Amino acid sequence: MKGILLAGGKGSRLNPMTFAVNKHLLPVYDKPMIYYSMSILMLGGIRDIALISNPEDQHLFQRLFGDGSRLGLNITYFVQEEARGIPDAFLITQDWLQDDDVCLILGDNIFFGESFGHKLSSAISELNGATIFTQQVNNPQRFGVACFDEHDNITSLHEKPKEFISNHAITGLYLFDNQVAKFAANTRPSGRGELEIMDVLEQYRRQQRLSHTTLGRGFAWLDAGTAESLLEAGSCIHTIEKMQGLKIACLEELAVRQGWCDKATILQHQANQSQSAYDLYVQKILEQM
Repeated sequence: MKGILLAGGKGSRLNPMTFAVNKHLLPVYDKPMIYYSMSILMLGGIRDIALISNPEDQHLFQRLFGDGSRLGLNITYFVQEEARGIPDAFLITQDWLQDDDVCLILGDNIFFGESFGHKLSSAISELNGATIFTQQVNNPQRFGVACFDEHDNITSLHEKPKEFISNHAITGLYLFDNQVAKFAANTRPSGRGELEIMDVLEQYRRQQRLSHTTLGRGFAWLDAGTAESLLEAGSCIHTIEKMQGLKIACLEELAVRQGWCDKATILQHQANQSQSAYDLYVQKILEQM
């Protein structure tokens, strides 16, 4: 399975912070926002990753991650010239995807929970068509939602319903088989001029090949797309890390734990970095492993 990390768009809901800085590079407490979504792909055992951004910011992501080899990854960069919707990611990367299944994550979505990697890996191994990850929320009108029958099968999908239909929000993490590019090509722009991910999911649902994984209690899903949610996400990460003494989304630690690179390589690189709290943590945790 390959991974797509979608980091396009203008981040207009975060203006004026995003006038000069890409939204996905803004700090969520002690690390760039995009570290959190990258860590989810890594937790799923995904090493071949397509990072999609707008053209003016691509060099910033390349400066941050390079080709990914330092973390045992293989990162390929793609440009989305303008906002054309989530399904456009599958059309942009169609040749790169070839016949592989794919996990797509939105760059402003943050996930945290015990054994999240196991939950994601299980969903990947059981994939038959497409899988969405849902979470119960108090404000479903802000999200796309899914409805289920008594057997937990998905019966319908709704985009930001004005009236209450379901409180099971569809998060920004998706799994698709190798038919997704074909389904994306079958969609037509909505009234706002973009391809809609709900139209792709609906094609899978009609074929009875759309399943879901519920995150449930003990899992946090944070959307850092507004100033308020960005602040809340940073506060949440700070509280957890301060209590546990462990970092969330420490990519270097993840890479070593996955066996994708050795401690010596990471430590050598870290020795050339500034002695920030993050750098000191990487050195400390790797020396203890």
